[in-house]
Amino acid sequence: MDKQKTLQTSFTLHGKGLHTGLDIGITFLPAPAGTGRIIRRVDLEGSPEIPALSEYVKGTERGTVLIKGAASVSTIEHAMAALYAKGIENCIIEVNAPEFPILDGSAKAYIDAINEVGIVEQEQAAEPYIVKQRHEVISEDGKSRIILLPDSHFGIDVHVSFDSPVLDNQFASLERLQDFDTEIASSRTFVFVREVEMLLQHNLIKGGDLDNALVIYDEPMSQEKLDNICDLVGVPHKKDLSLGYINNAPILFPNEPARHKLLDVLGDLALIGRPIRGRIIAFCPGHKINNEMGAKIRKDIKLNEAQAPLYDPNQTPLLDVNRIRELLPHRYPFLMVDKIIEIGPDYIVGVKSVSGNEPFFQGHFPTEPVMPGVLQIEAMAQVGGLLVLNTIDDPENYSTYFMKIDNVKFRQKVVPGDTLVFKLRLLTEVRRGVANMRGLAFVGEKLVCEAEFMAQVVKNK
Repeated sequence: MDKQKTLQTSFTLHGKGLHTGLDIGITFLPAPAGTGRIIRRVDLEGSPEIPALSEYVKGTERGTVLIKGAASVSTIEHAMAALYAKGIENCIIEVNAPEFPILDGSAKAYIDAINEVGIVEQEQAAEPYIVKQRHEVISEDGKSRIILLPDSHFGIDVHVSFDSPVLDNQFASLERLQDFDTEIASSRTFVFVREVEMLLQHNLIKGGDLDNALVIYDEPMSQEKLDNICDLVGVPHKKDLSLGYINNAPILFPNEPARHKLLDVLGDLALIGRPIRGRIIAFCPGHKINNEMGAKIRKDIKLNEAQAPLYDPNQTPLLDVNRIRELLPHRYPFLMVDKIIEIGPDYIVGVKSVSGNEPFFQGHFPTEPVMPGVLQIEAMAQVGGLLVLNTIDDPENYSTYFMKIDNVKFRQKVVPGDTLVFKLRLLTEVRRGVANMRGLAFVGEKLVCEAEFMAQVVKNK
């Protein structure tokens, strides 16, 4: 499993705000594992913080707006896309304005700065959001749609369509986040000349110019009207324009707008707070529908404390029952672990198949067999014992004894034919032979049991 990451050291960027036109400074700082991405408004009293999570999205007009209490911040999506693509889950972002600087309208400056300062891998595992079934969000008018599909890897496809002779149908895709730097990061935001007056009337794009956006002239207009728009934006008058892109720098890719839309989707879905393992397909996406999908995923994450681990019965186990017998003292009928399928530095995943021939079913509701809750806890504890022993160089010479069990909850019945998948994680480092763990038990996607354990590892005499 991948580890969480943060920055090697801090970096600062300066630029103007796209919508406010303010001169803005923004600093990205390293953060401990488990912090997440936190935005700090250092220009406000008390430097209030806003977690970069979907539940704080309160606006999506020409950018994503986060609000917590009296603090707000907008135009965060380009920076979020850069952090997501580089796998940086933990970062403090200090900004002295109500929006992030637009820079050149892309994520390139963020990517270049991250690559310059470097990335640090942290001890804590990164927990992905695994797409296990189809999710779909459709806009009210039916023109925009985002679909999430199960996949063993990350991938994203974006289709855009505009009623424009210059920008009509385009497609962009990204199969590996490692290609974000070269394929997506430098793609700039875009605007149609015919939209400029309306956006300014809505108090937007005060800092927009021909250097921080692709400007698309796709509708002929009088020279007088064009001059008026140039005056509003503060750029030199344009004469004898042909339909096309009129920004100062040429387009980088024929499908640069579609690539930028892909960048925006990544930046908005970064607000779920976890890397995504699955495929994203977006048709005519925008910040509104992007964040509707993000909110849907965040709701799923909050309702389910943890996703059930992926269990492939065809996969060779890390520890089979014979190796488990060498590590645990339990024997029939009390060895409650069949195999271990995954082990990380602070977690373990084990499997127990529940058969109708289990001896306890003879007396525990034989006409309506239900696995005793205490035996579910015992099975979970045995998996936890293997996690603790995995931290020792010679585990065969040690045994694990449980000292305390707290916060036990039974949520669903476990019956013959079920396959229990246990995931236990250390709550703290093992100190002086004592370990604190939290365990979850799943049948399929359902959480059936949970508990917290304290255990001590002791050398055998």
